[in-house]
Amino acid sequence: MKYLLPLLIALCAAPAPALAVEFDKTQCVAGAKPGGGFDLTCKLAQAGLLDGKYIPAPMRISYLPGGIGALAYNAFATQRPAEAQTLVAFSSGSLLNIAQGKFGPHDEADVRWVAGVAADYGVIVVAADSPFKTLKDLMTAIKSDPSKVVFGAGGTVGSQDWIKAAMTARAAGVHHRNMRLVAFEGGGEALRALQGNHVQVYTGDASETGTQLKDGAPVRVLAVMSEQRLPGPLAQVPTAREAGFDLVWPIIRGFYVGPKVSDADYQAWSELFARMLASKDYERLRNERGLYAFAMTGAELEAYVKRSVNGYRKVAEEFGLKVAPR
Repeated sequence: MKYLLPLLIALCAAPAPALAVEFDKTQCVAGAKPGGGFDLTCKLAQAGLLDGKYIPAPMRISYLPGGIGALAYNAFATQRPAEAQTLVAFSSGSLLNIAQGKFGPHDEADVRWVAGVAADYGVIVVAADSPFKTLKDLMTAIKSDPSKVVFGAGGTVGSQDWIKAAMTARAAGVHHRNMRLVAFEGGGEALRALQGNHVQVYTGDASETGTQLKDGAPVRVLAVMSEQRLPGPLAQVPTAREAGFDLVWPIIRGFYVGPKVSDADYQAWSELFARMLASKDYERLRNERGLYAFAMTGAELEAYVKRSVNGYRKVAEEFGLKVAPR
């Protein structure tokens, strides 16, 4: 007993361990203006987490535009590194930017990657009245005279849409420097330019294009850049590989937190998302937004991100783009 009493006193005097995040005041930061892919990603988590009762109150969404995610990445890597209740949306475009050094001095090790919650894929789109009925028709025209086929892209040199256009030109046997391309602020503007015949082809995303098709947009999808045919509104569209061209461009959407978020809080988020991603209700919400299955959390996602950034560095090198040092 004489040893037990001092031990109890010591235990009572010791500081209590930090509690894992309580999820009562959660926030999702979209690193761009409302209405884009980051916003879509935040709203998907907002609905999935609340509808499934994984969080007790609605998640607040805030916007921190600048550099297509660069400003948000810098803020949470340096100025706001320990906000345990704040998620930041990312996409494969974020990883591509990291590979090219577009996030300044920061690399993929400067935040903690929590969850990948959905996938998207590149698509090759023309206007409904385009003379190009198949991907082979388009490739033949590009090879014959690349000056007569103008690509539209949501983003400038080095963006995902630009890379997809450069890959398409290369598959047609044309050097990417010889392709004609007009850069737009986003995919919506590029699709409108396509419908107005200001450009002849758009290398966009399946989710956005599928939504446009549902709304009656006069466009035709020649191919999807996926390993297999996609379910939903693009189910009848062949893959580029089916058409004879090795073009695959997957896109993932997900979330990270700051580097000083505790292991306990990071693990709590990862486990929360793992439960949500396994539910049928979440699958329905994801499908309603035109997105596709992808579920990865915690250490598995961290490894995936590292592999992806290394892969994007190689892609950037292939097209003569600036590459961030390893």
